[in-house]
Amino acid sequence: MGIRGATIFIMLSRVADSLYWMSRYMERTDGILRMLKINYASSQDDVQAFSWKPVLKIFTFLEEERANAMAHDTRGVLQYMVIGKDNPNSVLNMVTHARENGRSVQDHITKEMWQCLNDFYHTVRQEELANWLQKDDPITILDMLIKHGVLYFGTTDITMARGEGNSFINMGKYLERAVQSADILDVKFSDVNYDMDVTTDTTYWKYLLLSISGYELYLKTYRGGFEAINVVGQVVLNDQFPRSVLYSINRLHRYFERLKSERNVADFNQIDFMIGKIKSKVKYSTPDSIIEEGLHEFLTETKNELFAIGKTLSKNYFAYT
Repeated sequence: MGIRGATIFIMLSRVADSLYWMSRYMERTDGILRMLKINYASSQDDVQAFSWKPVLKIFTFLEEERANAMAHDTRGVLQYMVIGKDNPNSVLNMVTHARENGRSVQDHITKEMWQCLNDFYHTVRQEELANWLQKDDPITILDMLIKHGVLYFGTTDITMARGEGNSFINMGKYLERAVQSADILDVKFSDVNYDMDVTTDTTYWKYLLLSISGYELYLKTYRGGFEAINVVGQVVLNDQFPRSVLYSINRLHRYFERLKSERNVADFNQIDFMIGKIKSKVKYSTPDSIIEEGLHEFLTETKNELFAIGKTLSKNYFAYT
């Protein structure tokens, strides 16, 4: 009986791990595609001054020298970020990893979800994609790929049973999103040396917000134009903004709490404390207190705590080797 129980635990750990990482890869894919689309539009508005370096810094592991060499090669960056086989974070590799994880747990996801993953995978592997990205309007290609992701997210939401599997999917999604939003904000502000008085270049903040689908909400929330401190407030603290750090942490906590049971009290309490700690820190911050602490320091500490949560989650719930 003990051996059989251990086998069941191993199976569940593997399933949870695959669902969690399938979701993280898909969320990262969506973020990359949206960032590429908006930055391509930005590159057409200001061909001389535009640089792809912030995008490469956020989503790749390139060394400084190679990132500098690619910074003004728009078509080269698109090829590398979308279909680059040697880029671990390319859309091609992310979708491939997501599909591999989905295939290993087909019995635990819906047929509709698997179909979405499979269709996305075959679309991004088309040989014609390289020519389209090189010669055609990239916005059309990026929109097509974004829609595949939207279809996956919507299908997951309306077909997946609200059990443990769904909780692991959403935990992966919101942990990835929180890290991504903090990373994007950090890199974008590093480009202006974290100067909160940079208010003249409204286009800069507009494209930052567009890249994380926050532009319309910003216009409705802040009537006085673009100010750096308000951008920080929305991206970090606005719980009505689906891509804010606080919103993502709140949802991460919500789905994690559903895993509580009498079998895993110690493991659960450890992670619950970690999420609660960072949740309280962000929730009770203000734009002014964040600036006073130092935006870079605040975001770096937040990301480190999120990485620690992910690492502990893997140790406590996915440790099957």
